[in-house]
Amino acid sequence: MSTVIVFETHSWSEDNDRGIATGWLPGRLSDRGRSLAIELGQRRRDDGIDAVFTSDLRRAVETTEIAFDGSPVPVLHDWRLRECDYGSLNGRPAAEVHGQRTNHLDQPYPDGESWRQAVTRVGGFLADLPSRWDGKRILVVGHVATRWAFDHLLDGFPLEDLATADFEWREGWEYVSADRLTPKRRTSGTADRPLHPVPGSADERT
Repeated sequence: MSTVIVFETHSWSEDNDRGIATGWLPGRLSDRGRSLAIELGQRRRDDGIDAVFTSDLRRAVETTEIAFDGSPVPVLHDWRLRECDYGSLNGRPAAEVHGQRTNHLDQPYPDGESWRQAVTRVGGFLADLPSRWDGKRILVVGHVATRWAFDHLLDGFPLEDLATADFEWREGWEYVSADRLTPKRRTSGTADRPLHPVPGSADERT
């Protein structure tokens, strides 16, 4: 069988307002973010979700706490869903950090990790899903690295394309994870839909 994964980014944070790349720092939702988290709950509470998984970073946890407050749907924290660790660049201006993305697809950020390492980390989460959530529909609340991992490992988009593709926001992205994780293969330049924000995009939530 397979697991249906609905992905949503964490809500808008105070660092997003300030143009900061939060990375592995906890972050905190802004007033706008708290309102968006309420909207997320309104559209997902009755969406047939069997469980919610969230990054353990505060901005993602806060998103799920608001969205699913009082809901019987279980909410589970998993550190593997974290954003890419920018190392010594955590908390630096987003334009500075995101402008270096293509340089760090395989080369780790100073004292941090590479995007490929972050994707591999999220892949460990995907590999564990069949043991309990086969045939279920789950919601994942995460970050750019989380979504890159789903696009790369489940839909086969090259990281090189993900690092530079245009972005079109929508209310969630849906993926299917088979009982055995076998990534599709695409060659660079084959993206047939908008994937992710270009560096510095105003709608990017890191």
